[in-house]
Amino acid sequence: MAVTDPLLAYKSKRNFRLTPEPMQGGRRSKALGFVVQKHHASHLHYDFRLELAGTLKSWAVPKGPSLDPTVKRMAVEVEDHPLSYANFEGTIPARQYGAGTVIVWDRGVWVPLGDPVKGLKAGKLKFALHGEKLQGNWTLVRMQGKHTERQKPWLLIKERDDAARSSAAHDVVQAQPDSVLSGKPLPEKKPAQPARSPDKPGALPRLPSGAVKAVLPETLLPQLATLVKQIPTDTLGWVYEIKFDGYRLLTRIEGGSIRCFTRNGHDWSAKLPALVTALSKTGLRSCWLDGEIVVQGSDGVPDFGALQNAFDKASTAGIVYYVFDLPFYAGYDLRPLPLLERRKILRELVNRAGLDMVRFSEDFSASADGLLESARRLGLEGLVGKQLDAAYRAGRSPSWIKLKTQLRQEFVIGGYTAPKGARAGLGALLLGFYDPGGKLQYAGNVGTGFDDATLKRLQTRLARLSASQPAFADLPAAVKGHWVKP
Repeated sequence: MAVTDPLLAYKSKRNFRLTPEPMQGGRRSKALGFVVQKHHASHLHYDFRLELAGTLKSWAVPKGPSLDPTVKRMAVEVEDHPLSYANFEGTIPARQYGAGTVIVWDRGVWVPLGDPVKGLKAGKLKFALHGEKLQGNWTLVRMQGKHTERQKPWLLIKERDDAARSSAAHDVVQAQPDSVLSGKPLPEKKPAQPARSPDKPGALPRLPSGAVKAVLPETLLPQLATLVKQIPTDTLGWVYEIKFDGYRLLTRIEGGSIRCFTRNGHDWSAKLPALVTALSKTGLRSCWLDGEIVVQGSDGVPDFGALQNAFDKASTAGIVYYVFDLPFYAGYDLRPLPLLERRKILRELVNRAGLDMVRFSEDFSASADGLLESARRLGLEGLVGKQLDAAYRAGRSPSWIKLKTQLRQEFVIGGYTAPKGARAGLGALLLGFYDPGGKLQYAGNVGTGFDDATLKRLQTRLARLSASQPAFADLPAAVKGHWVKP
């Protein structure tokens, strides 16, 4: 049975060379611990954490707990944290996930009232707290949010018992604001400074002997991953990265010239002005970078729809560039080097720059089956496996593989139906796929998920591709519509 990594989401969001947060660890005891951390990030909030199954199950509570049973506090479920996080106090540097100051506001022991695993799954968890500030019985109730929500909303409610207090008589977060570890208040938030790299400023990473002196090429064909259904049986020598749900992007930097290309060689520099500006601050003067651009949802998980909307609305400032390879650098061809060496140099360069918009794509050496299951549970697209000793080779290669959490099918638009009623633009898109013989087979239609502006834009674009006959082979007679060139 696959052993999942419950901390995959936690680790993927953090650069542990820059943040003082613990990567993993923590003691387990017979009693289950809880902690409430006061966290001044972009906004002041309280992180409520319950120890269960080897991690801290966590919720962000914007207004903090209330001892008043009539006051229901919103609690947004977030990623599991390591047990060692219960003792964390400090400052998360600027441009890191959750940047800001943290203190331990309360801590103690919690006692489940019933089966906690079943309670979490069912969306109603009852428990007692024995803390320094919080006591008595409590309930976490999951709200009925949208099915697409990845950050599930809950309510944190104090039960009626001897520990309950009316909010008018006693507001616990106002009356007892300080740390239970140091007795000190949360430090006043100052403009956060970027994390300093431990590396000597200006010093270039040392290049291994296998690097080949070369002129920076004008173009670069990317290495591509091969889709596989089975995890490699030879587990040694492989590492796995998150398969980002975004667009592949290669960047050529030479002096002040920064150009961003798609995997097919299209120049997208003009579409990505904010990213080009960010790349100019990396200090890199001669290199090719390989990576993927994404737009992250509110939970930090890449949102492909939001990325498409960013381009549609010409608003790409929120894009994040995850870089994972360095084929050329500082006058040398690094492609013959093992992946391990290339990524070591790249990690150093990216971490030194400390930019929020340009990040290093971290890898995981845990078991692939466990990681894949964790990725599936978190709603990620999948994993990319790479052999650590492999060179960088253009085109598809068995040294890079992709493992998907769900199967996808790309469809071709062959027509559309007219809108009905008050609907704008078009009714539905008529879709198909090419069979092994090259014929376009009709697959069905889709008409949901589009706003009015998108429908009008699609209709305008498709009208320019108008065709007198359908391109579909063996089209059912009942299917009618306006035909377009596929």
